[in-house]
Amino acid sequence: MLYGVDIFCGAGGLSLGAEMAGIQIAFAVEKDKSAAETYRYNHKNTPIICDDIHNVDPLKHIPNLNADDQIIVFGGPPCQGFSLSNTMTRNMQNPNNSLFEEFVRFVSVLQPEWFLFENVEGFYRFEEGTLRNKVKLCFEDLGYTVNDAIVVASDYGVPQHRNRFIMVGNRHGILFQFPLRQEKSYSVKDAIGDLPELTNGQMEDSLPYNCTAKEAGEYAQLMRKGSRTSKQNYVSRNADYVIERYKYISQGQNWRAIPEELMANYKDKNQCHSGIYKRLIADKPSVVISNYRKNMLIHPFQDRGLSVREAARLQSFPDTFIFKGSLMHMQQQIGNAVPPLLAKAVFEKIIAYEEQ
Repeated sequence: MLYGVDIFCGAGGLSLGAEMAGIQIAFAVEKDKSAAETYRYNHKNTPIICDDIHNVDPLKHIPNLNADDQIIVFGGPPCQGFSLSNTMTRNMQNPNNSLFEEFVRFVSVLQPEWFLFENVEGFYRFEEGTLRNKVKLCFEDLGYTVNDAIVVASDYGVPQHRNRFIMVGNRHGILFQFPLRQEKSYSVKDAIGDLPELTNGQMEDSLPYNCTAKEAGEYAQLMRKGSRTSKQNYVSRNADYVIERYKYISQGQNWRAIPEELMANYKDKNQCHSGIYKRLIADKPSVVISNYRKNMLIHPFQDRGLSVREAARLQSFPDTFIFKGSLMHMQQQIGNAVPPLLAKAVFEKIIAYEEQ
């Protein structure tokens, strides 16, 4: 049996993907209380330690394993410091950028058969690749054969163009080959087309789907499995002038489509990121779901922001997965998460190596 140790686990996207692939989670670590509460609710059989990772001794929490049981350590240290969109603290002065050392510590102490280190795409090029090379060398010095890649979530059944950096290592001398991309991809409409219509600021715990399971598409059916209604239909309330701006933006367009007179409060519009006021294209995978409330991503057909459930669908969290905390905390947890279906594909490839 392969047992997982999920550190910096957040809401639990990596853990969910690991469980889908057949890995049992031994324990998880997360400092943020709201994210830990979400993890605890959705992974009821997994002990979670809500503490600063510097204070955690992994040997105190690993269960007694049989001789043929093996461990995989996985996780993604907080990634905002490496993000290409973060121009303020994208350097090693950001304390979050040294948390990879705690990941290395866990691997050094537990000596797992496998590890999976995940981060934003920007980690690969951070400081011209010197940090990526340093981390790789740390693992090689511990006796691991390491490979890494930028993987695209939409290649693995996630209805979202989201690039992630993943490094995989093992003690078997195997140069891990990442799973081949799937031929089929899913669009925004595939992902959220069966969810209820909502209005700006609407907050509904449970609403009926707008079609039967049989009428829903393949992806929606997968997300609906085990759920009779759409849960957590929570939409941030935007000011009336923001909703007025939305009306001028067609699918695929952003803030540039808004008339000048409605953007008078912006001192310098040229400083606006291209992802601000972006209306999703219905028949294509979504743009990145990161801080979707702050970016004011717009529903493809309705003049409002995305609901918690819609954003969760675009990240491939099933409808049975419930987020905890304030609305802002839920939105942040979803934006920070690793898409479970992407994680599942990589973990399945690891398991296939083990079975060989």
